[in-house]
Amino acid sequence: MRGIEFHNREKEIKAIRNILNTEPTLITFIYGPINSGKTELINHLIKQLPEEYVSFYINLRTKLLASYDEFVESLFEMELEETSRKETLKELVSSVTKAAGIPITREFLDFVFRDKKPKNAFSYIIKLFEAVKSTGKQPVLILDELQKIGDVKVNGLLIYELFNFFIDLTKEKHLAHVFVVTSDSLFIERVYSEAMLVGRCRYLLVDDFDYEVTSSFLEGHDFTDDEKALALEYCGGKPGYLVELANTKFGSGNIAEKAAEMLEAEISRLIFLLARNKEKKGNIIDMLAIFAPVEEVKYTDSMDLDLLTFLVKQNILFLDPVKRTIKPQSRLNLLAINAVRTGNKI
Repeated sequence: MRGIEFHNREKEIKAIRNILNTEPTLITFIYGPINSGKTELINHLIKQLPEEYVSFYINLRTKLLASYDEFVESLFEMELEETSRKETLKELVSSVTKAAGIPITREFLDFVFRDKKPKNAFSYIIKLFEAVKSTGKQPVLILDELQKIGDVKVNGLLIYELFNFFIDLTKEKHLAHVFVVTSDSLFIERVYSEAMLVGRCRYLLVDDFDYEVTSSFLEGHDFTDDEKALALEYCGGKPGYLVELANTKFGSGNIAEKAAEMLEAEISRLIFLLARNKEKKGNIIDMLAIFAPVEEVKYTDSMDLDLLTFLVKQNILFLDPVKRTIKPQSRLNLLAINAVRTGNKI
């Protein structure tokens, strides 16, 4: 089986390495459009981390998080091997270099779930990270798709308690680097506007590839000039879609047919969205018409915020709250918008 290798994220890698080379002081949000390669970037970095770093990576993408218990369970990795049972924090961290979760024993887990208070889980993590620090290593906590906890409540929204904990880990205790990864730009907008996080976090955009990087990727997979032009026209610099075309080429499939199929699927999705929302169909088309002459616009107060929020939630548009810009989630989205907007597919 042929895999698609990690491709050119030098700017982002350099930025993250610069962060890791300093004392933890800020929460780092890694955000960007869907399928732009954020998780791939993080996984690549974890593999490349020097041995003095201990990473704890938690991906919430596939987790059902409707309660505090479910959230806590998603954080921890149970120590199950009775033959090599570890009794102390020092024993737990002694062999950990990269972990898909926070290592924990049954005894500590009982403490974490006692009283159903987030502070129990946070207290345990702090003690664990302090044990890691005592070995001369630097803890790195990474939570992917964190927006999934947005509506979980424990005496109020859990997300606020969690971010206060992140502030404690970074700005207050300088104990661990904290990275929050998300494709949900509305979640980032919500976080960006929170007064409690002003001066306590930074934002790193992982966007689609630019023209040069896209061309390099396609050339690396032996695309002909015609195939490269077609890929750029349909997919732009969207890594997820480019990988799909590269896999099609590797499997001796027809790239033009695959690209047309991908576009048709996106057009159909937009048509069904309009059909399900007939009462605001005209307003949706009017808003999408903004992207006929340009691919990215500045957000203005005159825009219909409710409608914009709806289109962002539907992954038609991407809102960057830091740059205050709006654009289609992908080149395919833009082509579908223009096809539907002009009436060719309605």
